[in-house]
Amino acid sequence: MRHLDLQCVTDESVPGTGDFERWIAAALAGRREVWEMAVRLVDEPESQALNRDYRGHDRPTNVLSFPADLPEGVELPLLGDLVICAPVVRREADAQGKTASAHWAHLTVHGVLHLLGFDHMDSVEADTMEAEERGIMAQLGYDDPYQSELTPA
Repeated sequence: MRHLDLQCVTDESVPGTGDFERWIAAALAGRREVWEMAVRLVDEPESQALNRDYRGHDRPTNVLSFPADLPEGVELPLLGDLVICAPVVRREADAQGKTASAHWAHLTVHGVLHLLGFDHMDSVEADTMEAEERGIMAQLGYDDPYQSELTPA
């Protein structure tokens, strides 16, 4: 079973359910075949409130990951929730010279890896997580998300 609860509470243009399902499945390939999660697409006020309340940063952010905190012994396919701020994604994609689709895909993959326990709190963890992201993005047909198209040759 694969189940995505996609919640859109923004007027911004956002990808469809099929896109998110494909990006999530790619991030989970070889890790989880059965999964359930929610992705909530929001505007800046909600993102800022959640980022402030859960991370102590009083500003909107691109993606927040909330892993499921199941009691010991409870075996469910629930991974957790992602909250993605559509206006931040749009601005970042423009500033980085990336397509909106590529940036949405990357932030979804990034968020899913966080749900699986990956992190980037130190350089070793960051290198590991970024390598995973690069590989998944390449499998999806996207360029390296850490190589901006605006970087001079």
